[in-house]
Amino acid sequence: MNSKTQTQNSTTLKSMLSLCGYFGILVALYCVSDFVFASGGGQDLGKVAENITGTMTSVAKLITAASYVAGVGFALMGMLKFKAHKDNPTQVPLSQPIVLLAIAAGLVFLPSLITTTGSTVFGSGMQNADSKGGGVKGLEGG
Repeated sequence: MNSKTQTQNSTTLKSMLSLCGYFGILVALYCVSDFVFASGGGQDLGKVAENITGTMTSVAKLITAASYVAGVGFALMGMLKFKAHKDNPTQVPLSQPIVLLAIAAGLVFLPSLITTTGSTVFGSGMQNADSKGGGVKGLEGG
C-alpha cells in the first residue's frame, strides 16, 4: 500500500513540475514578445486594423481561387455522371449529376457573392458619404 501511495505522489509531483515548466515558458514567451513588439515603434489600433484588412483580402483571394477550381471540378464530375447514367441508368441515379452540377454552379458564383456581400457589409462608398456629411465619421476627424 505504501509503494502505491509513493508512486501516485511521484506521478503527481512530475505532472506539477511539468505544468510549472509550461507556465514558466509561457510567461517567458509573453515577456519576450512584449519586449520585441515594444521596440517596433508601437502599433496603434489603426495599424492593427490595416493588418487584419490585408490578411482578409488575401483570404478572400484564396477562397475565390479555390472556389473556381472546385466548381470546375464538380462540373466535370457532373458531366461524367450524366454519361454514366446514360450508359447504365439502373446503377447511377439521375439526381447525382444534377446535384453535382448545382454544387458546381454555386461554387463558380461564390466569388461574386463574396464581393457583393463585402461591399454590402463594409460599404465601398463610406469615405464619400463621410465627405458629404453623412455616414460614420472617422476617428482622425473627431
